[in-house]
Amino acid sequence: MQTKNISLLPVLFAIAASTLVPSAPSFAAAHKENKPAKAKKAVTPKKAAAAVSTLPALAAQTALAGNPPALPAKAWLLMDFDSGEVLAAANPDEPLPPASLTKMMTSYLIEQALRSGKLKQTDLVSVSENAWCRGSSTESCMYLPLNSQATVIDILRGIIIQSGNDASKAIAEHMAGSEAGFAKLMNAEAQRLGMTHTNFVNPTGLPDPAHKSSARDLAILARAIIHDSADYYPIYAERDFKYNGIKQGNRNALLYTDPTVDGLKTGHTEDAGYCLVTSSKRSDMRLITVILNTSSAQARADETRTLLGWGFSSFEKATPIQPNAVVGTAKISFGKADKVDAVLGAPWLLTVPRGQQVQTTVELTPGLEAPVAKGAVVGKVIATSNGKPVGEAPLVAAVDVERAGLLLRMWQHVGKLFGK
Repeated sequence: MQTKNISLLPVLFAIAASTLVPSAPSFAAAHKENKPAKAKKAVTPKKAAAAVSTLPALAAQTALAGNPPALPAKAWLLMDFDSGEVLAAANPDEPLPPASLTKMMTSYLIEQALRSGKLKQTDLVSVSENAWCRGSSTESCMYLPLNSQATVIDILRGIIIQSGNDASKAIAEHMAGSEAGFAKLMNAEAQRLGMTHTNFVNPTGLPDPAHKSSARDLAILARAIIHDSADYYPIYAERDFKYNGIKQGNRNALLYTDPTVDGLKTGHTEDAGYCLVTSSKRSDMRLITVILNTSSAQARADETRTLLGWGFSSFEKATPIQPNAVVGTAKISFGKADKVDAVLGAPWLLTVPRGQQVQTTVELTPGLEAPVAKGAVVGKVIATSNGKPVGEAPLVAAVDVERAGLLLRMWQHVGKLFGK
């Protein structure tokens, strides 16, 4: 026995030394650098809340309801707003001319500049000769007078409601010095949002062979506008706007016929055909539709109605797990407690085909090491329907788990060495 005790002394000294050095990089930090997580991970509250609120949509398409409509548009898409899941689509990634749907990115950049304080609603925007609309019937205009000034908030309304090319050019010059400079900002933002089949050349959508976007990308942009621009999103539902004595109506026909529709934008050129991006909220479900390159203004409205009707009748919201319900127990090393309850960090709503059951699978992060803060991500729960993934959500620690004292950590190290 004496010989065995002496042989453990070097091990204990090594353990003591190891418990005094800084912890290995955290699980969150390892994943931030796209590297495999270390075997030992200290879980901290840093960025835990952000991890819950900005969970990306699954790459896989959700399980579709049967018999989606056959629409004559060249490309179309139906997206669930909450998850970003594509519920049905045709040619969703084909780059096509987006016409004035381009102006959604122009307005989005204005809205984010207003939110950040880079712009104020009362800032004055000058109308250059390049921006000035000469009253041609071949393009849509806000009819800003040459060399006049307009406030940013009027410019924003002129872009969203009146689809003003003059307003778009004027704000582009105000924010970036030129249309080309503003297009660089547009493309940088498109890249940040994950719009992988988009290239903007101008802020208006006027024809250019290199100016393209896809149905999926435009739905991503619409979702960002609704999510990020809450203070300004109601403008997309306004039916008319009067400026310079000229009153113009919103070209989105559904705003006049469907009270659940509250945006977003129309577009039309000869090359692009008639296009429409729409959002509709009924009860607790919001759907986004994109119609590209159809035959007429009537057709884009009719096809959108068909797609929304099918979407709302074919899908429903499901709550697989209630907030604060304990769905698993994560093991913790070197803490005052050796486990912690795993719960949802936020309410979880899924959009699933009507009548289908939802199953859940819990995956807990292995090798977690104290300290673990309440709200830190300790795993995830995956939902499936008919064997196909329909969503996932992070699981977080229900309480704090403090790091154990030196002697207890040494004992736990010894236990690990001997497989206890």
